[in-house]
Amino acid sequence: MRFNDAVVGTAFLLIAGAMIAMTFTFPAFPGQNYGPSLFPRIIGGGIVMCSLLLILREWRSGGRPWLVLEDWARRPAPLASFALMLGAMVFYLLASEPLGFMPTAFLIQLVLFLWFGVRPVMALIVAAVMTIAVQYFFGSLMRVPLPRGILDSVL
Repeated sequence: MRFNDAVVGTAFLLIAGAMIAMTFTFPAFPGQNYGPSLFPRIIGGGIVMCSLLLILREWRSGGRPWLVLEDWARRPAPLASFALMLGAMVFYLLASEPLGFMPTAFLIQLVLFLWFGVRPVMALIVAAVMTIAVQYFFGSLMRVPLPRGILDSVL
């Protein structure tokens, strides 16, 4: 599946505009000429420039169809894999707070490993080890507050 560059450029232009607009709600640091809004605005400005270049390049090339479906998008197995990846993201968004990060991440990894043909024992081991490693890295070392969910009393 391939989107026309003008479509991609327009989407990123809208996202960058929203990101820059949100920075106007950030608090200013007293006595500083810049604050927490500086870097998101710089990044947003870069995204705006790149988006405009994409749109201009596509406009100069004479235009192509907005969407071209590749061969994989016409076969059921790759489409199911794509849908499963999107479903995993939606599942994480919905389940991570009530279940917690560790059970949710473990389930997602286990299902994806099994779907993509990893042997069940290996899938269980890798999903468990990676879940613990990610929890340790982000939860302990980086101090990112990951949802605890049903494991609140244990963690």
